[in-house]
Amino acid sequence: MGELKTEPMLGAYMAESDHDIALQDTDRIHGRSALVKNVEAASSLAGAICSTLGPKGLDKMLVESDGTATVTNDGVTVLETAQVEHPTARLLIDASSSQDRAARDGTTTTVILVAEFLQNALELVRMGVHPSIIVNGYSMALEESLAEIERVAEEADDSMKSQVVSTSLQGKSDRALCKLLAGLAITAADLLADEEGGDDIERLRVKRLQVKQGSVLETSLVNGLMLLKSRVDKATSDKSEGGLVAIIDGGLESKKLEINASIEVDSPGILQGFHDRKIEYVNKRVENLKSLGVELLIVRDGISDEAVSLLTKAGITAYRRFERKDMELLSNITGAKLVRDPLYVSADDIGSYSRRFEENIADVRHTLIEGSDGGGMTLVVRGSSPAVREEAVRVFDDAIGVAHRMNLRPGVLPGGGAIQSHLARHLRAHSLNQTGREQLAIDAYASALESIPRILAENSGRDPVDVILALSAEQQELGPWIGLDLGHGKNQDMKEAGILDPLFVVRHALSGSTEAAISVLRIDDVLWAKTDPSTPDWKDDEESED
Repeated sequence: MGELKTEPMLGAYMAESDHDIALQDTDRIHGRSALVKNVEAASSLAGAICSTLGPKGLDKMLVESDGTATVTNDGVTVLETAQVEHPTARLLIDASSSQDRAARDGTTTTVILVAEFLQNALELVRMGVHPSIIVNGYSMALEESLAEIERVAEEADDSMKSQVVSTSLQGKSDRALCKLLAGLAITAADLLADEEGGDDIERLRVKRLQVKQGSVLETSLVNGLMLLKSRVDKATSDKSEGGLVAIIDGGLESKKLEINASIEVDSPGILQGFHDRKIEYVNKRVENLKSLGVELLIVRDGISDEAVSLLTKAGITAYRRFERKDMELLSNITGAKLVRDPLYVSADDIGSYSRRFEENIADVRHTLIEGSDGGGMTLVVRGSSPAVREEAVRVFDDAIGVAHRMNLRPGVLPGGGAIQSHLARHLRAHSLNQTGREQLAIDAYASALESIPRILAENSGRDPVDVILALSAEQQELGPWIGLDLGHGKNQDMKEAGILDPLFVVRHALSGSTEAAISVLRIDDVLWAKTDPSTPDWKDDEESED
């Protein structure tokens, strides 16, 4: 009998010992402790940016290691700049970045919702509700929320689109600057409305050019490509009223050996032969461009001295050292195709431009090329310092991102925390139809949504409890379009107040935050490696064998 009892105990002991040996270089947090640590990380991250939410939100100063400071109200900029190591916090930052790429707005809202979902889920776990039940409840709440916002949403007209862009910029910068950039963004988005390229076309078709001269309120949008370039030969004209253009995705110079080599020359005639062939190589390419009537030449790489004189004689104005993205934008503007070798440029590859001129801005020569086909613009951002100009670029990026997507998906919802408050009331009523513990999870989801109007009220200096109660009561009577008008300190119809949120922003924020929260809730084990992987010291092993 003793032997029968001893062998299983010994086997269990050996299995436990093997397990401990396998994890001897690993810190392990599991069960509720893992959830608590993950919720703490998410709450800390949300707490760092919640004060930026809304038109009354405050700014953050980001200080780099070299002392460079950036002041911004953009939540995703704060998160992506911060030095964060915790994996759960990184997951929230990824969710915010995904929201920024997809919708260009709602990044702070996404992080706040993830943290609130997790905090409320932790309370349910402490009450004895299993995480799997909470995950099911959250999924049901998301499905119902997405269906409800489609019911509440209305299709936007032109005036509503302008109000949506203005709402997305509230609190992000000076009011006058936001108004200016919103107008420029709407103009640019309307010009790109018929262009093909998807959601990210506004990043590719609008160049952002920063110049030191002038005030930030003098920022302008020009229809064409402007860049810090001057023509290769000053003898050519600095302006022209249209013509044909060719774009070379390479250089206009004789080929060079890619390896080091030396040639012994015993006759001056041989050197002259090399030079003649070099001139002939370049001349063939210039003659081909001249025969096609090219007046403007854009080259990605270099142009040799011999080519410069030949181009001038042919009446061709040339520019060199272009970046790839500028060449692609110019191709869209002029209709010219990128060709590797000037010798193989054909009539089908030639484009046309409507105007070209150069001007001095802050003692730097700039060139503007306008195209007859449209399809590209340049935002000329002015300002007294790089920080001011960069902040203006960030605000414009958000504005044109929202404006462009509104042209594609024009649904709008009430802003000012109205839709979140309405969804909270709707989900609490919907949860009564559930007989299982998922009802508790749906109620927790609803409470998390109310964090948005609560934080909006806190950031404006109002009592959050009074605001949420009053808002819920007025929506019960007047409908879901009643929200917080923080500028006037009262609740009113968001359509009349012009405070509107895009449907695609709210939809993506709900989906992204719920998916991130569910991903964290599914984690019940966190394993931290104590040491980094290293390369074995084979030399020591060889010496020991000897």
